[in-house]
Amino acid sequence: MGSWRFFIAALAVLPLLAARPAGGGECTVLAVMSYEADFPWTGEIMAGIHGVLDGRCTVVAYYLNTKTDYGGGPARAKEAFALYRKLAPDGVIAADDDAQAMFVVPYLAGKVATPVTFCGVNAEPATYGYPAANVSGVLERLHVAETIALAQQLVPSIKTVAFLMKDTPSARAFLAQVKAEQETYSARIVGTFLPANLAEALAMLATAREVADLLFVETLEGLPDADGKVLSDREVIPRLAAAFGKATAGSNDYAVRDGLLCAVVKSGREQGEGAAHMLLKAMAGVAPASMPPERNRLGRRVINVTVLRSLGIEPRPIVLSGAELVRTGSGEE
Repeated sequence: MGSWRFFIAALAVLPLLAARPAGGGECTVLAVMSYEADFPWTGEIMAGIHGVLDGRCTVVAYYLNTKTDYGGGPARAKEAFALYRKLAPDGVIAADDDAQAMFVVPYLAGKVATPVTFCGVNAEPATYGYPAANVSGVLERLHVAETIALAQQLVPSIKTVAFLMKDTPSARAFLAQVKAEQETYSARIVGTFLPANLAEALAMLATAREVADLLFVETLEGLPDADGKVLSDREVIPRLAAAFGKATAGSNDYAVRDGLLCAVVKSGREQGEGAAHMLLKAMAGVAPASMPPERNRLGRRVINVTVLRSLGIEPRPIVLSGAELVRTGSGEE
């Protein structure tokens, strides 16, 4: 899974953490990632962070692993704080909502002088008391309206949409975004489904298929099967897409490669770059509280031609023009 794995080198101080020297930089940054090192979204964010900070700072990364072990997150957040105290970094980057709730808010926000920037946050910043005296960053907002419109360009008969995702704090924050924006969508929402396991997801699809023309799938990484085995998006998405049997959409490049029809994808690299640039300003003396939280803007149209053909969709050539065309299973190994 990936070209980003060379970013990660084992650090023996604590389990589950990794570090990569960033070319002899004069500062040290601790990057606390909510999710696993091999989760594609994490890799995108880390690539953005390194793209800005390499040559300026040494970046040390710690992974809370909350996709596959959410219950163990608080204990790992405590370990991350022990690492923070050992490193005494010049700045901290915390990615995604779990790192805010489990790490930044309990240990750093308004409690230390070290500047902190966040990225990948789906909830409203006030949920975490942001911006705090030492905290600001980059919000993550999905391109839902644009993705629905793209799906309708491929399948003009789409009138209704249902949402399916693993039940997590980030998912519930995303649904709050959907609720706030729904009047702008060109398809009517007919259901939101948050399964606890694969069997539940498949059962919910039977309902969704009856009422929805389009299924919007946000990440299901970490969803367990009947035996309790933790599954990846790559294992889950093809089964769910086949069970739905109609148009599917999402928000991540890798999910389209895993078997969704299309997406206007958000960029984890944009998130990481934004947080890193803000942190450089904060480490240079700009008060984080004086920097309003930003939000992502970039979107890229991605269409899976394998799925197009399997569904018998023959879009107008102009719809495909300018989009990135991928095939199922074409992601990096």
